[in-house]
Amino acid sequence: MKKTAILLTALAAMTMAQAQNTMSGTLLVGDYEGATQLVEGSYFDVAPTSFYLAHTGSQMIYTAQDLADLADLQDVKITKLTYRYTNVEAYETMTRDVKVYLQPLAATEFSKVKDVKQFFDFDETTPSFSATVNYDLVDTYGVDGEVEFDLSDAPFAITPGMGVLVTVVMDAQDDDNCLGSGFDLQFYSTGYRNRAMTFTHNNVSFLDYKDTEDFPDASAMLGCGTNVDLPVTKIDYSYTTGEAVYGDVDGNGVVDIGDVNIVINVMLGKDTNPAADVTGEGTVDISDVNAVINIMLGKG
Repeated sequence: MKKTAILLTALAAMTMAQAQNTMSGTLLVGDYEGATQLVEGSYFDVAPTSFYLAHTGSQMIYTAQDLADLADLQDVKITKLTYRYTNVEAYETMTRDVKVYLQPLAATEFSKVKDVKQFFDFDETTPSFSATVNYDLVDTYGVDGEVEFDLSDAPFAITPGMGVLVTVVMDAQDDDNCLGSGFDLQFYSTGYRNRAMTFTHNNVSFLDYKDTEDFPDASAMLGCGTNVDLPVTKIDYSYTTGEAVYGDVDGNGVVDIGDVNIVINVMLGKDTNPAADVTGEGTVDISDVNAVINIMLGKG
């Protein structure tokens, strides 16, 4: 009888939680649909990537102002990033191991040390997106195409009032897997200068470069672009409507074992989610786990 009562109480709590609905939307940074301007400068130094070389890395800053239309929404998470490019001559299939990292950022531009711009550090062990992707440039020969990074398996929670730093690393399986001479493949840009930085190399990965003494300094060495335009970007996102549910860490409208798992992963340093601080004490610990469990059992 006691078990039945607990189960009914938990089901009632979950039914109440479902009053919070998950919605979706799209934010365009720059004139995504109508952009005609190409990046100014070398075709090597484009963000988020250039297929000219086998190994590329880029960092792009999306400020709180860029994300201002999302400021009044609740529990916003980025679920996909999409970029446009123009394919003038390329007709090959390029295979790339892709990793995408997102992190909150207060800065609105790259800092300088003695006039040398600085890459931002990032945790290379926890990409938001990781996959091997075949980019069939035959399909977009002579026309515009899109490169997208689907983050729906691990959506990134936006921190209110802060921007987002996106780091994209793309590596070929061998150093010869790059476009031949004479091809032109450049991403459209908004003309926002100094909001992106790039690294390109034919035999060194951006992740390997990150571990050298040259990082975070972007020097005048071949392969670093420090005045790159921010590409026009399509940002797909989810958000919730209705009354916020105490203990609903993942924002799916239900307090369940998935929320417990997220809190535990945050405790272990395997995940980042501000909502994991269920008790509001400023730290994520066993008390937050207990709080979610108690809510599930109707005791919270």
